Amino acid sequence: MIEVILMQRVEKLGQMGELVKVRPGFARNFLLPQGKAIRANKENLARFERERVQLEAQNLKRREEAERVAERMDGLSVIIIRQAGESGGLYGSVSARDIADACKEAGLTLTRSQVVLEQPIKTLGLTQVKVALHPEVDLPVTVNVARSPEEAEKQARGEDLQAQQQAEQESLEAELAAELSELGSASEQ
Repeated sequence: MIEVILMQRVEKLGQMGELVKVRPGFARNFLLPQGKAIRANKENLARFERERVQLEAQNLKRREEAERVAERMDGLSVIIIRQAGESGGLYGSVSARDIADACKEAGLTLTRSQVVLEQPIKTLGLTQVKVALHPEVDLPVTVNVARSPEEAEKQARGEDLQAQQQAEQESLEAELAAELSELGSASEQ
């Protein structure tokens, strides 16, 4: 374990300015290259204490900007059109990059690393996704995955497309059964 000083809030790790112990690989591959932390040694501790007020002011300014963007984009919903099978399973999946591109088209500029997606979306429907505008500010985005724009509108209104398709399938099967029974009774005569 190595000790680092956090330069910004890191979820599930700590706040800005805290000394935390992390595994060497996590520090070397994630925290240090992204500027989220610096190694904890005498020089860096002294430098951080000298620059603490300035760093906190910059962090506060960025957080306020992120909060304004979050207020402006509150309730953002994006539509992603994909091909899918009868059961609603996608041929492929919707990734963080797809969501970031759809958000850019809706007027919210962000990178795919800001989209917090536990796992890729693999089914049709509405999914809530968290977008990290700042380490302390999250924006919930509704991702509407559909086969067509018309289907996306129906999903957005709350209609259950799977139930509708199943009802249509059952009515077609009932019609087919009625026609077959008519043909069967006509051939007996």
